[in-house]
Amino acid sequence: MAADRLDFSPDRTDRPDGFDPGLPTVADVLGVASLQAGLPEVLAGSVDAPVRWVHVSDSERVAALLDGGELLLTTGAGWSGAPAPLAQLVDELADAGLAGIVLELGTRFTVAPPALVAACRRRDLALVTLEQEVKFVAVTEEVHRRIIAGQVEALQERQRLHELFTGLSLRGAPVEVVVHEAARALRAPVVLEDLAHEVVVADTAELTDAEALAGWTGRSRRLPPEWTRVPVAARGARWGELVALPGPPHPAGRSTVLEQAATALALSRLADGEGAWSRLRADTVLTALVGAQYASDAGIEARLEASGLPVRDRVLHVAVGSAAAPVLEPVDAPGSVRSLIADIGAERILLLSLPAGSRLPESALAALDGGAVSDPLSGTAGLLSALPVVRRLARQAAPGELLHVADRPLARLAAELSGDHRLQEHSARMLAPLIRHDDATDGDLIRVLRAVVAHPGNRTAAASASHLSRSVFYQRLTLISDLLGADLDDGETLSALHLALLAHGR
Repeated sequence: MAADRLDFSPDRTDRPDGFDPGLPTVADVLGVASLQAGLPEVLAGSVDAPVRWVHVSDSERVAALLDGGELLLTTGAGWSGAPAPLAQLVDELADAGLAGIVLELGTRFTVAPPALVAACRRRDLALVTLEQEVKFVAVTEEVHRRIIAGQVEALQERQRLHELFTGLSLRGAPVEVVVHEAARALRAPVVLEDLAHEVVVADTAELTDAEALAGWTGRSRRLPPEWTRVPVAARGARWGELVALPGPPHPAGRSTVLEQAATALALSRLADGEGAWSRLRADTVLTALVGAQYASDAGIEARLEASGLPVRDRVLHVAVGSAAAPVLEPVDAPGSVRSLIADIGAERILLLSLPAGSRLPESALAALDGGAVSDPLSGTAGLLSALPVVRRLARQAAPGELLHVADRPLARLAAELSGDHRLQEHSARMLAPLIRHDDATDGDLIRVLRAVVAHPGNRTAAASASHLSRSVFYQRLTLISDLLGADLDDGETLSALHLALLAHGR
């Protein structure tokens, strides 16, 4: 029997959610000094059950006196030593909701009866033996003080949480702030998802995005038991769920923290109206993407997937236009085109995901009034490398004009080399005389040169694009040629100037 015994460690902190957080577990109680003096050994059952009270009795009929959640202290003086009565006693105690049995050896039993141990294992009822005699009254006093102190702490924490989240609601705090405070209180990742189980906002705490959000989209609704979730709902409408990943216990209970946060989120949702979460979902992930607010490709991929944009084994496109255009969100068709769109600063960013082998329909770009769109892309790495190219090319598009990266190889090269100091030095060296002239005279030579490189060999089109009369346009060409000491009819010179202008930006 000794080989099957589990030595008790008072450092155990596991605690299941779902019961009054102010209550200690059997494991917590066994750590008190008065019981430690008795050298407790766990022989059977789980020590994770909550202890509502401590009851002392040696009677075989003690089960009738229990309400559930008690820890029984006993010497077993009134118990039968026969296997059948002991098994029946354990069944009665388990049915009454007993948290566990602490049996002091030496008065009735010198060792725990095998039938008692077997019955406790069968019912998963904690059975702990004490090798040394202890004062049961000291145990009850110490444990009851701990229970009462835990209840008081739980009440104080509930009040603090109520004040925290009520204050956030009254101040109109953004959704991401509410989620962050919930994650901070729980010291664990917290995710707000909508009814489609797509992530609206996530605070991953100390985990990476890839660790916290991996496989979120399409996962089963059967969450692991150590995860905690509560609905976000009000006035009969349900908008989603607030989910907390595993973390340490909270004095007020993990569910209580989420419930307080969910109330604040429900009030925010009522105030913001329809579509608020959809816009926030896109804004959050696209702001992170554009601002490079991610630690790894895997992290941003997890965010995209969790936000409803499938990336793996899909054809991807990124398009950029002007945020000044009226908002027209594309419609997602399940299994077909999926999209995320958000206005980030002066830009409208649109990400599109299509089934493998699909071609991009023009209707998918209806949300953009001009700008630029990428070639078909594969995977997160392709998306990340294409984004700066498309953003730079979009700045060169005329109002209502949609440029395709595939048709602008030089613009793609300039964007891909934008971080290379040699390209910047080339741009500064070639354009410096024109920039100095424009700065000193509030001139338009850079604009005219852009029109020239945009319409090589067609001076009429270039003059029209520069919005100058032909005579004034040719005067500008002569001045540009003189300042640069270059022949604007030379193809190599024109290509070098074009590259310099692309590196210079607007």
